[in-house]
Amino acid sequence: MTPEGAIPTVRRSFFMAGLLDKRLWIVSGKGGVGKSTIAAALALRSARAGRRTLVCEVNTQERISGLLERPPAGPDVKRLEENLWAVDVRPQEAMREYGIMVLRFETLYKTVFENRLVRYFLRFVPSLQELVLLGKIMFHLQEKLPDGRWRYDTVVLDAPATGHAISFLSVPQVLLQTLPPGPMTREALKMRDLLVDPAVTAAVLVALPEEMPVNEAVELHAALKDKVRIRTHAAVLNQSFPERFTDGDLEALAGHPELQRVAQAHHDRAALAVLAGTKLERNLHAPVYAVPRLFVPRFGRDAVEQVMGHLEPLVTGET
Repeated sequence: MTPEGAIPTVRRSFFMAGLLDKRLWIVSGKGGVGKSTIAAALALRSARAGRRTLVCEVNTQERISGLLERPPAGPDVKRLEENLWAVDVRPQEAMREYGIMVLRFETLYKTVFENRLVRYFLRFVPSLQELVLLGKIMFHLQEKLPDGRWRYDTVVLDAPATGHAISFLSVPQVLLQTLPPGPMTREALKMRDLLVDPAVTAAVLVALPEEMPVNEAVELHAALKDKVRIRTHAAVLNQSFPERFTDGDLEALAGHPELQRVAQAHHDRAALAVLAGTKLERNLHAPVYAVPRLFVPRFGRDAVEQVMGHLEPLVTGET
């Protein structure tokens, strides 16, 4: 039984497949809501399921390898542990890989992309940097082993925060609308088709039980739907307070004012979590999964393992 007022782990009014049925898991939300923690936990769970998993960060200070207590991955794909790899996708390295993939020959890449004058003009190509960053991620999504299997069964994208996530993910559509047919538009079309395919891609939006992060998650959902055509698979309400004290409990503590204040504060935060979860559910039309706030002296591998446990229904689809 779920305690009165608590957020259910899964909203039973929704029946959706688990993330294990998808290959590209996009994790985003307002900065500071813990999306890298959620991405790390999801990637770890995918690897534990025996799926070859690549977790991608985008041109940022790496956090996921640190959360998993592993050395930084850097711009080249690096194995963190069994079935789990990581990469920090950076513009310069991604530009080189993209150029070689599209132009096919490294000597031609050097002639074009490493020419100082050409590099100057490339700065004015709309969204080129975002295109090559996204292009590298989508390349890994489609990469195959010699025997024909996917090199990575799951790609977890720790996407940029809300506003940047939309501009980043909408680059293929923007290029298709603005550039004449050619190699770049062909690449953009492939990327766009993978991003909007609900059989391949799932967006997981992360929020805190606070007004601003919840509002941004709702706005991000609307923008993903209208501008990028990516479906929100689920939301994660991070750092939630489960309800532990009934009204009767609070009354029973009347003779202990200090304890009553602590219990009342917890009760109020749990109520905010219920409101936040309800708002997300109603606006996203997707299940909401609660991850409780963890009180640990150091947020590392053990904490990520705990978060992973709370995300089990999201990954498997089991209620």
